[in-house]
Parts: sequence; C-alpha cells; structure tokens
Amino acid sequence: MKPGRISMTARGVASRRAAHQVLDDSPKVLDDPIAVPILGPEFFADPVRHADPRSRAFRAFMVARSRYAEDNLASAVAAGVSQYVVLGAGLDTFAYRNPFPTLRVFEVDVPAMQQWKRGMLQSATIAEPANLTFIPLDFEHQTLMSGLTEAGFDAQAPAFFTWLGVIPYLTLPAFRSTLDVVANLPTHSGITFDYSLSHDELSPRLQSAAKSLAARVAAAGEPFQLFFRSLQMDNELTSAGFQRIEQLDTIDLNVRYFANRSDGLELPAEGLGKLATAWV
Repeated sequence: MKPGRISMTARGVASRRAAHQVLDDSPKVLDDPIAVPILGPEFFADPVRHADPRSRAFRAFMVARSRYAEDNLASAVAAGVSQYVVLGAGLDTFAYRNPFPTLRVFEVDVPAMQQWKRGMLQSATIAEPANLTFIPLDFEHQTLMSGLTEAGFDAQAPAFFTWLGVIPYLTLPAFRSTLDVVANLPTHSGITFDYSLSHDELSPRLQSAAKSLAARVAAAGEPFQLFFRSLQMDNELTSAGFQRIEQLDTIDLNVRYFANRSDGLELPAEGLGKLATAWV
C-alpha cells in the first residue's frame, strides 16, 4: 500500500469478520461485537455473496487467524506480558473489547490508515480506550522501535505482537527487521503472523488460485511480494533468535476451531498460507 492511501484489503478483511458475526452459527470462532458497528451503515452482509464457497473459506481464515492471535496473546498475558502491539492494525477491533485491564495496546499503521480508522470509530461512537496508543508510523522516515519508544513502549519489558495480513506485501529485509525487534525483547515476548506459501509448495490447483488472488490485489494497488516455504520460515525464525516456534496449516486450524460446527464453516484441506507464532 502506498503512503497516503487507505487499504481496500483492510476494509475487505473487516467485512469478513463482521459477516461472521451476522451469518454464522454460534459459538463464534471470533466473538467480536465491535466488528459490525465499526463498519457503520455501509456494511451489508449479503447472504448470497457470502455463501459462495470461496467467500466462506476466506471468512473462515480471517476469523481463525484473529482468534489464534488472541489466544496466543492470552497466553502471553498469563505469563506476565502487559504490552500488546498490533502491526498493520487496519480495522482490528481488539483494543475496543480488550478483556485485560492492565494490558497496554499499541496500534501501528501508516498515518492515512489510522486517520481513516479513527474517523470510522468516531462515526460509530466507539470510544478510544485510555490504554490504547495509536502510532502513525511512516516507515520511510522512522523505524519501528523508534516509533514504539516515542509512544511510551517499554523495550525492557516483554511484549506480544500480532502481524496479520501484512507480510506478503513486504520485502524480505523489512520482514527480517521487524522480527529482529521482537526477538531482541525480554523472555515471554512473542509474535503471531500469517504468511503466503511459495508456489512450489502448492498443488497445481492452488497455484492457479494463488495467481488469481495475486492479480486481484495487484489491481487494487497492493501487490504481493514475499512468499516462504514452511522450512524456510522455520529457518528465518530460528536465525532471528526465537526459541519456540509453532506453524499451523488449514488442517490444524480446522481441528482447533471448526470441529463439530452446525453450520459446516471450515477451511479447505489445502491453503495458500500458514499461521506462525514465535516466542523469545
């Protein structure tokens, strides 16, 4: 995404999370009472469009990755972590339904995105909590750690990070520099993120689907750049200094979050990417 522009993919992701609240049965994979209000009157959950198998699969992944990130955050808080950083926050809603009174939340995004989000929050009369800090970061002129430090982040205390829907748009040096920030924090720090698999790790059918998706996001001005093989990601995280690593594919996510659902919501057996968590 170019500086000064808002992300259409961020709006799309938010609409999928909202559709889950309206169209899918309970229990929700991600119970998010803010997902619909933040979008305001322009949100409309079209049952026909969202019933398309590809739409259902995409929706399932959007809610599963947020749920997985927040489950890992809860584990970090239980271990004493009191700082949470949402990288590329987009329209993420955790800060406005945060169940942890002592947890400080830092939302990091480009200035245009944060200005847009805060306008949407104001329009929806959703209050900005006192324990939330917005960090409008221009990565062309400021590093992540300098932006965090200026905003009151304590680099001597552990923190948990989420980084969802961002990595495919990055360069490899940008990816590694962010990993280094987290890996150099104290014990109990960690990060959850998703990433796209290299085409040579996909079946021919999924390679075709990946090319179609890449063409759509490129047409929206947000082209994919970065892909990994699963073993390559393990090596990246180990080289950065992380001590414990977990990677989940769609089969793992179905077992964890979609078993025995009455509405049949689930992920396809093969996916275009994986979720990963790394702990210091």
